[in-house]
Amino acid sequence: MRMSFRWYGPDDRVTLANIRQIPGVRDIVSAVYDVPVGDAWPEANVSRLVDLVNDAGLSLSVVESIPVHESIKLGLADRDRYIDAYAQSVERVGAAGVSVVCYNFMPVFDWMRTDLAFPLPDGSSTLTFSDDALARIDLSRGTGELPGWSTAYDAVTLERLLSQWRAVTSEALWEHLGYFLERIVPVAASAGVKLAIHPDDPPWSIFGLPRIITNAASLRRLLSLVDHPVNGLTFCTGSMASSDENDVPAMVREFAERGRIHFMHCRNVKRTGARAFNEVAHPSAFGDVDMRAVLLALSQHGYTGPMRPDHGRMIWGETGRAGYGLHDRALGAMYLQGLWEGVSA
Repeated sequence: MRMSFRWYGPDDRVTLANIRQIPGVRDIVSAVYDVPVGDAWPEANVSRLVDLVNDAGLSLSVVESIPVHESIKLGLADRDRYIDAYAQSVERVGAAGVSVVCYNFMPVFDWMRTDLAFPLPDGSSTLTFSDDALARIDLSRGTGELPGWSTAYDAVTLERLLSQWRAVTSEALWEHLGYFLERIVPVAASAGVKLAIHPDDPPWSIFGLPRIITNAASLRRLLSLVDHPVNGLTFCTGSMASSDENDVPAMVREFAERGRIHFMHCRNVKRTGARAFNEVAHPSAFGDVDMRAVLLALSQHGYTGPMRPDHGRMIWGETGRAGYGLHDRALGAMYLQGLWEGVSA
């Protein structure tokens, strides 16, 4: 296992120098953030990112993520152009030494929360989700009411996009994902890159949009679309544990044994109701993820890939990007390394 840490580039309040001081963390998870979605990443931009990381004494091992253009997910007539650009980006990050590309196939919105600063009893704040709160959000005014949403759609643009999605069923979305993977998996294999799809977060439909990467059956289906070793998973314990229907340790055992987990996101959630949860501190005792069982399963099946602490609380007065402060994620990295040492002894 290689402990890694997410870094959002030179504008991130958490610097590479900060990350370098977390014991055991040597791998960086990042991306090129200054290229429009759908365009191929220029070699110069990829090289610049790699050089920044290397100059800090760290290694860029995972790109998270190369965004998948909406035309590909919708299966529109122009999707091949965007798939070709995606292939170029995969080739370029592979040539730069990146071994894993994390991506998702969620329609319109990727990870979704309804509060980015929910106060916990210990005085920290955290990310939360509830279907009830989501139902109160009015999309007729665009994405302005969505907490922390990074892609800004005005009302007209969002309605146009949502109207396109109304004709797309879950089965159609599976077909579009298969079409994408049939073309990208051979490119990734040639480039020495492992593809690692992130589960839908949360793992159920939001705003009536189809979501398909939600449980063990869907992960099996995903791997069968193109049954090749590079076609694999970013296994996110928090995403999957948000649904009480998912036995997270059992899922990790199954897919680790098959060698198809290429990247681990380890975070904890506490379910607070039907389709509602709070993100909590990483140790098992604080939430619904048996983190020891997860890491034991990985260790027993010889997992050697990258792992990162995922969303953290804001603690000790820290401010910044919600879920991506330094302090709680650093605590998470240390907890996970200690747990790994124990289960691997």
